[in-house]
Amino acid sequence: MEEKRQPNQKIHSIMIENREKMIITSIEDVESFDEESIIIYTSMGILEIKGSNFRINRLNVEDGEVVIEGVIDSINYSDKNFKEKKIGFFSRIFK
Repeated sequence: MEEKRQPNQKIHSIMIENREKMIITSIEDVESFDEESIIIYTSMGILEIKGSNFRINRLNVEDGEVVIEGVIDSINYSDKNFKEKKIGFFSRIFK
């Protein structure tokens, strides 16, 4: 089941280096962040990252890219309430 991409939709990608560094593109917002869990809205759904000692080294929501460092244990996508829950952590701060 292949989903068609809109002509101007950015390509969503995740690059993981040695389970210690993660670069994610096509992000829309960050819902929550702490040392053990990060929840990010992406163009492909909600992405939950679990692990330890997380640091966000670079966040550029305008370009849709984030760089995370720490110990990555798991990543999980969810479409549940994705379109309804689009008010993220940074959106609430910068009202």
